[in-house]
Amino acid sequence: MHGGVTGTAGNRLPMSIEEFILRERAAGRLSLDFKSHGGKALLHGHCHQKALVGTAPTVEALRWAGFEVTELDSGCCGMAGSFGFEKEHYDLSVAIANLRLIPAVRQADPATELVTSGISCRQQIEHLTGRKAKHPAELLWESLEKQ
Repeated sequence: MHGGVTGTAGNRLPMSIEEFILRERAAGRLSLDFKSHGGKALLHGHCHQKALVGTAPTVEALRWAGFEVTELDSGCCGMAGSFGFEKEHYDLSVAIANLRLIPAVRQADPATELVTSGISCRQQIEHLTGRKAKHPAELLWESLEKQ
């Protein structure tokens, strides 16, 4: 796992859901059955996520679920929390998103799942493209084989 603050049991806190399920899987405490679908996922790393732990756990978890993952080299979505919602920053926010993220989303096959952990990233993608991006946990949940 990545560095960071540790809890009393020596576990790094906090951790993403992807880090948690991968840790539990590696320790033999978690077994999940995913549907066999061979789907594709296009991953945009949220800036905060990239700064803290990176996207490797998300990529690994999505691959465990059977997705062929393509990670975008998309920089920032331009929202930066509420920054992009503010009238005086809106045009800049859209310009940043249009550098790499939005063109990549528009070029993606409609059957490809769009994935990002950041709520502001998901809002920006939907606002500028009309496509809904999902949180990794949402996509993992949908991919589980339900008993």
